[in-house]
Amino acid sequence: MDWHGYVALWCGVLGAVALVGYGRALAGRTRAQREVRVTGRIERVGEPRHGSSPSDGIAVVVSFRDPATGQDFTVTNDGGPGERISAAWTGREIGVRYPRGRPHDFRFANDLSAPGRGLGWPTFALFLAYAGPVVAAAVDRGWPWALLGFCGPWALSGLYHLPGNVRDRNRRLDTLAAMAAVPGRVAAVLQNVTVDPDDGHVSTRVVPVVTFTTRDGTEVTAFCESGIRDPAGSRGRDVTVHYSPDDPAVLSLDVEAERRSWKRDAVTNAVGLVVVAAAAVAGAVTL
Repeated sequence: MDWHGYVALWCGVLGAVALVGYGRALAGRTRAQREVRVTGRIERVGEPRHGSSPSDGIAVVVSFRDPATGQDFTVTNDGGPGERISAAWTGREIGVRYPRGRPHDFRFANDLSAPGRGLGWPTFALFLAYAGPVVAAAVDRGWPWALLGFCGPWALSGLYHLPGNVRDRNRRLDTLAAMAAVPGRVAAVLQNVTVDPDDGHVSTRVVPVVTFTTRDGTEVTAFCESGIRDPAGSRGRDVTVHYSPDDPAVLSLDVEAERRSWKRDAVTNAVGLVVVAAAAVAGAVTL
């Protein structure tokens, strides 16, 4: 079998994987669709331990009710299962998900929206299956096919998502403009040290944890990964925290820097879209 046969086998296997995945999604049988998703309420927030790992998140005690049985549960992540909780206060609502009938196998989620349909892996398999014939066409007929095959869909995807990205950017800028400023304090500094097994290089990730009280009296504990000078030695430092009155988890220590960052990202995305679209057009013209 020549290399074209291997490409065909590649596409066939990955196409079958994608087909099975989409079929399971249509039948409601993916893992995400089988999970129960409920809203939990934070009852207590643990005090961050100075020097602990930021990957654990903030330890919280959460209560929720299983809709199938009506039974109430009070559980803690203690830096454990689910997404990292990076902002917490008593009364905050977070997502709790678990397999149907097994509420003790819970996982926390910051997002309260409905779960996805579990299409991530099938879509990735479909992309790999599509990449096979594009590579084959580029090898057989020349590089313009690679430009058209890869940059064309990328440009179309960028154009499709552009309006939503613009809305998100404007919404974020409006949120920054409406933020309230209150005094805060760096309560702890978390550290994660990793060692490269090949060369022994040691890298340290430092994440300060700030505490502040909103204007309506809510005590918030949150990670703050930017906006603090010398974060490793910032424990006990007084800071000014800017937060969104609608959601204290949205916060910043340097509003102007974040506003400039969002504007830079918008320019970078626009330039990238133009470059990718130009590459696709160049490939089409050169065919």
